Amino acid sequence: MPVVLRSSPLLWARVAAMVFACVAFSVALYGAGLTHGTGDWCVFCWSFSFVGTLLIILVEMFGLQTRAPVSWKNFPITFACYASLLCLSASIIFPLYFLKGFAGRSEMSNCRIASTVFSCLATIAYLSEVSLSKARPGEVAGYMATAPGLLKVCETFVACIIFVFISEPISYDQNAATNWCLAVYCICFIFSAAIIVMCVGECTGCLPFSFARFLSSYALLAVGLYLSATIIWPIYKFDNNHGGQSHRPNSCGSSTGLCSWDKLLAISVLSALNFILYLADLIYSARLVFVNV
Repeated sequence: MPVVLRSSPLLWARVAAMVFACVAFSVALYGAGLTHGTGDWCVFCWSFSFVGTLLIILVEMFGLQTRAPVSWKNFPITFACYASLLCLSASIIFPLYFLKGFAGRSEMSNCRIASTVFSCLATIAYLSEVSLSKARPGEVAGYMATAPGLLKVCETFVACIIFVFISEPISYDQNAATNWCLAVYCICFIFSAAIIVMCVGECTGCLPFSFARFLSSYALLAVGLYLSATIIWPIYKFDNNHGGQSHRPNSCGSSTGLCSWDKLLAISVLSALNFILYLADLIYSARLVFVNV
């Protein structure tokens, strides 16, 4: 089997991202002294990104794109977008938990600083890969290489963060309004994730209706749903008249450093962020013309 390795900015971006992610988790495991479960999450982000990028490089090196069980127009950029978000989250979380106020021995501190730096570099490299891979105006490309496709990745990622905050502690079962917000997050996440899976798995042609029309209709529905959640959640969680918390407690009493109030506020902000993402998705979907192969 011939080995083909053509030098290109996209290849070097992938190699750089892979190397930076590898160094980040290697240094962290070697001497960062990770004792918190959050450290495991950061190591997962880096190692998952490294393994996925290595797999993509090997597939393209050996020319196995046509044998892959996924759409190669959609899979690499989808993975790169998720990897950039994972490395970005690790770049924020890791220093907050392992560098802020740390006064340990110098070797451990240096390892933690190095992991943070290389995590930031990996994030930049993955963002560069996404920028190099995304569709240009007038270019025929897979859906995931277009702006709506990339927005779908961001929407599902933000929804996952909302699920983490809303479930620990459980903050959605006080009344019907907050249950409605949870339903909105779940419904939109499931549909967005299903769209990504269908595009990556090349299953969009199996639908009994126009995929493009479905995307526009779903984006409109999601905008309305998230608008309602963006308004309802802060009203019912921060208004005393509805039994919510109206002020921030004086102390957290949490090993993670995040108070319940902080998490409720984060859910409000993330709901508004996803509303903006879905609104942008609707605008792009309404005018985008793409060819799905």
